[in-house]
Amino acid sequence: MAAISASLVKELRERTGLGMMECKKALTEADGDIEQAIENLRKNAGLKSAKKAGRVAAEGGIITRVSDDAKLAVMLEVNSETDFVARDDNFQAFASKVVDRAFETKQSDVATLMEGELEDARTQLVQKIGENISVRRVAIVEAQDGGVLGAYVHGSRIGAIVKLNGGEQQAAHDIAMHVAAINPSVSHPENMPQDELDKEKAIILSQPDMAGKPEEIAEKMVQGRLKKYLAENSLVNQPFVKDQNQTVAEYAKASGNGEVDSFVRFEVGEGIEKEEVDFAQEVMEQARRS
Repeated sequence: MAAISASLVKELRERTGLGMMECKKALTEADGDIEQAIENLRKNAGLKSAKKAGRVAAEGGIITRVSDDAKLAVMLEVNSETDFVARDDNFQAFASKVVDRAFETKQSDVATLMEGELEDARTQLVQKIGENISVRRVAIVEAQDGGVLGAYVHGSRIGAIVKLNGGEQQAAHDIAMHVAAINPSVSHPENMPQDELDKEKAIILSQPDMAGKPEEIAEKMVQGRLKKYLAENSLVNQPFVKDQNQTVAEYAKASGNGEVDSFVRFEVGEGIEKEEVDFAQEVMEQARRS
């Protein structure tokens, strides 16, 4: 068996980012062949990644890119199991690679985007960090001639892209900030899904002050309250977060004669059912096994 020198271990550590003992073990098993050791580590990373894939990753970060001409914007969510890992430099470097690739290829299908090099990078990161890491979703937004895009990320956990027809990029950015903060349901009242309107109408009809009202009066009250509901939940009609004296639509209009077209909003972990971990119980179980 070949002697494993410290310089060989150092080279493998630099090439893989793994710990000294893991690199030394891999080199020993490969009889000092560094390329074979790397291949074995990659295979092992795949196994570890597969084992961790079933664990819930509901933390992570949102990252965006906007082209210099404000015609292309990309936003993605990358998940980890803990917020601590989401702040790790290696995690953030990986997320940057993914968003750069999405920006270059305009690819929003995660499986296609991650094929090859990026999936290898993900499995190696899982091996290094010891948590399930996954790219959950990607949004690609493009603006036509005359349109502009703006993006905003709050604390790496909430992100938004806003598309304006006409207007200024700074206005699109500011409205993206509003979207991140206020979380409107739709961009325009007419975009509200009918099932949401039906649900709200049922709630209104069940309120005590609706009891015993004649049908005509009840319908007028319902329509009035639905109009208010749509105003409160439609981006264009909401009071602008930076100036409550004007609506978002009015702000866009005053900023280069812009009109709100649409928005996309991501929040880390939304819709993911998180596991409730009893850490005391977990420690007890580990103690029993040791």
